[in-house]
Amino acid sequence: MISNRSMPPGTIIPELAYPDVREAARWLCRAFGFRERLRIANHRVQLVLGDASMVAIEMPPGQDTESRLATHGVMVHVVDVRAHHDRAKAAGARITNPPTDYPFGERQYSALDLAGHRWTFSESIADIDPSTWGGDLVAP
Repeated sequence: MISNRSMPPGTIIPELAYPDVREAARWLCRAFGFRERLRIANHRVQLVLGDASMVAIEMPPGQDTESRLATHGVMVHVVDVRAHHDRAKAAGARITNPPTDYPFGERQYSALDLAGHRWTFSESIADIDPSTWGGDLVAP
């Protein structure tokens, strides 16, 4: 598996949505001991604690904290996104975003599981310096 500075460490990476991502990141650091790893504009902050990661994401416009799809998701680092996508689709996963290559060095697709939980599967395809696409690497 390729290592990519734009991707937080770990295999399973929870994504939790907040109305104010920066405020949430400050609180999570202060209250739970996380430290900021990477800031992405005002809509995402990668946080680490030991060898674990999580991503604070911006709550979608018009969504409230009561909506399951608006408040969380799970990102999973995999070796081959296209093969994983094909398997999930064949098993009945509802694909919400097909495999797509992104400028931050990841190939990703998103799907909903049988209960409507949001999953994003990501394959590192290049090691990209976050500053080239607008990220601010706070700590490696």
